[in-house]
Amino acid sequence: MTPLVTAAVLLAAVTHASWNAIAAHIRDQLLSFTLITGGGALIGAVTACFVPLPAAGAWPCLVASAILHVGYFALLMRSFSLGDFGQVYPIARGTAPLVVTLLAAVFVAEVPDAGQLAGVAVASAGLTGLALWGIRGKGARPHRPALLAAGATGLSIAAYTVVDGVGVRASGTPIGYVAWLMVLQGLVVPLYTLARRGPALAAELRPYVGRGLLAAALSFAAYALVLWAQTRAPLAPIAALRESSIIVGAAIGAVFFKERFGGPRVAAAGLMVVGIGLMLYAS
Repeated sequence: MTPLVTAAVLLAAVTHASWNAIAAHIRDQLLSFTLITGGGALIGAVTACFVPLPAAGAWPCLVASAILHVGYFALLMRSFSLGDFGQVYPIARGTAPLVVTLLAAVFVAEVPDAGQLAGVAVASAGLTGLALWGIRGKGARPHRPALLAAGATGLSIAAYTVVDGVGVRASGTPIGYVAWLMVLQGLVVPLYTLARRGPALAAELRPYVGRGLLAAALSFAAYALVLWAQTRAPLAPIAALRESSIIVGAAIGAVFFKERFGGPRVAAAGLMVVGIGLMLYAS
């Protein structure tokens, strides 16, 4: 985890939280993700014309990741439709780091040492604190369907993180890998929406085109940075550091969505920063 890798992942965290906030702010989630995934496919197709083709060994991972990403988008749409951004985003992101640590140890033989494991555990505890405070809101009881959808989203994140960690290392071209991934995963939601909405789709999309395409560009940039980082460092520390996007998401929720960000959230965020520090020191 060199300073350059750390900076790249932190920048990815900011851009990731930003595109998720844009997606959550568009009330019609199907239109939102149609623009984001369709825009990502367009950006990927243009980018693929100027970068090397991924090596043959990466294509099984590309196909598997595209399938996992489609499931991830479906679960994320479901989460945003059931709960507030500040409720579901921390849970969806916070469940991933420990699962990635386990999967990376089993499937990629990246067994963390005691210091790295302690850092991931402490960071995850902070993430969990942020998530639990998020679902409290103003004292309301958690909405179980929203929690289940957000938790399932987190599992899908962990799955595609490990698959892409293997695939991008075999590809020989991180930017080529992410370009083709965006193309493969990006057509399913727009085609589904077209089948559902029919000829009226263009008119329905028009008010959201600017925001949707901005979110698509941020999504592409965020994941390109993460995939590049995965070729330079172990998967588990990157996954934990990437989820610092929860702090950014909480701040966005407080500033733009007027959601609460009180003392317990500050304490949980501080705990996560300590965990990230331990993880980076051990790396």
